[in-house]
Amino acid sequence: MSTDVEMQRILTDLFRSQRFAVLATDDRGQPFTSLMAFVASADLRQLVVLTDRTTCKFANLVANCRVALLIDNRENKGSDTVDSMAVSAIGKAQEADSGERAPLLEFFLACHPYLAEFAASPTCAVVRVKIDSYLLVSSFQKVLEWRVGD
Repeated sequence: MSTDVEMQRILTDLFRSQRFAVLATDDRGQPFTSLMAFVASADLRQLVVLTDRTTCKFANLVANCRVALLIDNRENKGSDTVDSMAVSAIGKAQEADSGERAPLLEFFLACHPYLAEFAASPTCAVVRVKIDSYLLVSSFQKVLEWRVGD
């Protein structure tokens, strides 16, 4: 894999096959992680997640918008060390404004319809993560980076 186009294809395939990511936020210097349902935009420039505004993770991302999400295809087997891949999506999170909320929520629920009741809650925030870069690790030690803005 030598081109950004090839990496984008691999990321698209991985994101279509995976429903969940681990979101890492900063809790006043202490890393804090949360399992999140996510969806990626077609151009991979943003990921969308939902969270309740009363959660620690929401307070963390309001205080510091820099986040990372880990998405992988492991199967919890020993062979995962060479057979699986994991990507860290690094970017900035922000709650969608009123004009963005409805289309992003519709896009999210197309992939995660079982979260419709949660999404309808008045405290549910639609969070858009604008991606700066992806770090893809495969074959145990093969690391590739795609800077989305490049």
